[in-house]
Formats: sequence, C-alpha cells, structure tokens
Amino acid sequence: MTRVFMLRSDAPTKPAAGQPCNGCGVCCAAEPCPVGMLVSRRRTGRCRALVWQQGRYRCGMVSHTARHLPRLLRWLAPVARHMALRWIAAGSGCDSLAEVQPTDRA
Repeated sequence: MTRVFMLRSDAPTKPAAGQPCNGCGVCCAAEPCPVGMLVSRRRTGRCRALVWQQGRYRCGMVSHTARHLPRLLRWLAPVARHMALRWIAAGSGCDSLAEVQPTDRA
C-alpha cells in the first residue's frame, strides 16, 4: 500500500531502522504513537504533536508538552513529558519501517 504524506524538503533523510533518530519526521507523519493517539485523538494519519524546530522534526509532547495538553491538565506537563519520552522510545533508535521515496514537485 502506498501512502503519501508531505514533509519539509529540508528535513533530514530517514535513517535506517535501528540507527539514531535524526528528526526526519517520517514515523510521526505516517502514524501517531500511543501518546500521539491521545493528543491527536486519532489512530491513523499524521500526529498533531509533530513540530518543526531548529531544522528537524520533534515530538511536541516532549518539546512543548503543556501546549498539547488541555488547559485543565497542563499542571501534569512534567509527568506527561516523561511518559511521552517512554512512549516514543526516545534514545532507542529509528523504529519506522516505512520506505521513503522523495518526489520532485514541479
């Protein structure tokens, strides 16, 4: 099955599975992780917490946690950030098996 999703052309290229994350954004653009499902309120499609920052994609639940929580739950930001780091498996390398084929836009 082929799916098309748009990422910035200046985003880093996707690393091989198991290599360190470089912020390419492919995994989060393809589907949300468990914390992304909660934030995005969906099981498929691009995660709403995916943010572009300093030349790479980042998880907004890690970099801007309170911004992605409902106002009444923002006091939970430190705990939510810790949970997000675990749920995205931060530090364990790329786990996306997506095959990326860049396209030229005319």
